[in-house]
Amino acid sequence: MRVNPHLTFDGRCEEAFRFYVAVLGGRIVAMLPYRVSPLATGVPLEWRDKILHATLDLGEGRLTGADVSLEEGYRPPEGFSVLLEPGSVGMPLQKTFWAERFGMVTDRFGIPWMLNCTTP
Repeated sequence: MRVNPHLTFDGRCEEAFRFYVAVLGGRIVAMLPYRVSPLATGVPLEWRDKILHATLDLGEGRLTGADVSLEEGYRPPEGFSVLLEPGSVGMPLQKTFWAERFGMVTDRFGIPWMLNCTTP
């Protein structure tokens, strides 16, 4: 079984996923806006170019995401982080007792990330 994080955004999903490709690599294999879905007529006109579903293929893992309006119940992320294990240290972060390098950041989209590099 493979577990894939699903991220929700307040209308910036496409921007976020393009940023993640630039930072993480991989490729976007799905970027479905509401306007080309059966839900197109059920969302406000200004929301039709927002993303109903996105998938970023990262090789061994995937990120999926979507834009969720405030009316649909969008809430900023709380109580989780996305853990990345790139396998090698690209730049020094912080040595810990469990990893060669470990660090935590929150990106400009409000998504918390943890970086865990287990090998030098």
